[in-house]
Amino acid sequence: MQTTSKVLMVRPFRFAYNDQTADSNFFQRESPDPDISIKATAEFDSLVDILLRNDVDVTIVQDTPEPWTPDSIFPNNWFSSHLTGQLVLYPMYAPNRRAERKSQVLRVLRREMSHTKVVDLTHWEDHQEYLEGTGSMVFDRDKNTLYCCRSPRTSEKVVQDFCSKMNFDAVMFDGVDINGNPLYHTNIMMSIGMQVAIICLQAIKDESQRQKVVSRLQSSGKLIVDISPDQMNHFAGNMLELKSRNGNPLMVMSSSARQSLTFQQEKTIGTYTRILSSDLSTIEHVGGGSARCMIAEIFA
Repeated sequence: MQTTSKVLMVRPFRFAYNDQTADSNFFQRESPDPDISIKATAEFDSLVDILLRNDVDVTIVQDTPEPWTPDSIFPNNWFSSHLTGQLVLYPMYAPNRRAERKSQVLRVLRREMSHTKVVDLTHWEDHQEYLEGTGSMVFDRDKNTLYCCRSPRTSEKVVQDFCSKMNFDAVMFDGVDINGNPLYHTNIMMSIGMQVAIICLQAIKDESQRQKVVSRLQSSGKLIVDISPDQMNHFAGNMLELKSRNGNPLMVMSSSARQSLTFQQEKTIGTYTRILSSDLSTIEHVGGGSARCMIAEIFA
């Protein structure tokens, strides 16, 4: 099952610029705005409201003041849920992001999903090797395949460990942004749904790597929507396909991402899914992540 109608989201306590992640996330920008946290929380609530109105089952966990975690709004990086009954915990690059693995969130996960085993990869942090969940890896769950670009936050060693434990096959490549910087997460440049794969192929400079990715996507039956580096900068790669509780496919993205799409791209995506978009400009500007990063899928 590639998509789910059940998700978990973490409502931030005090969203803010995280200087511990800025050295590898070139999408982040500092802001002098004193109302960043208020605006980010309002954007979070608006996205939740849109999901609920479209019959997505949203579990909300309110973040706590202590320990303070400025990026708690992006829970998909530290855990993933699988229909095999496994809950995977991931090694995080920034020390203050490791604190997001809070007991109250884990309690909710135990209650909300019928997992039978926890696969704990967090010991890799002791070796300075990291893998940040469905930020680092974009899953084609139906094919047991993951797509992954190498970065300081994505260790090939940990990817191999994940694959051996979870029976996935990895398609590894190198991805860069418009200025040639390594992409901090794969989900900034690509998203895979039931029928459509959105990807910035220009971000993969090595032609053989690019052709390998294209070949694997096409062989899995995906229709490729190729976005430009500028569209990637507007978070058009950071979409997530979900479904409503009655099975209607939904593609969730930010307003910035949607506005960057061409007429034909939006028409193609809209042929297979209902497009949902919401203003996430504060979260994108300050946090360097968008809609997909805010949503942790639950497969139970």
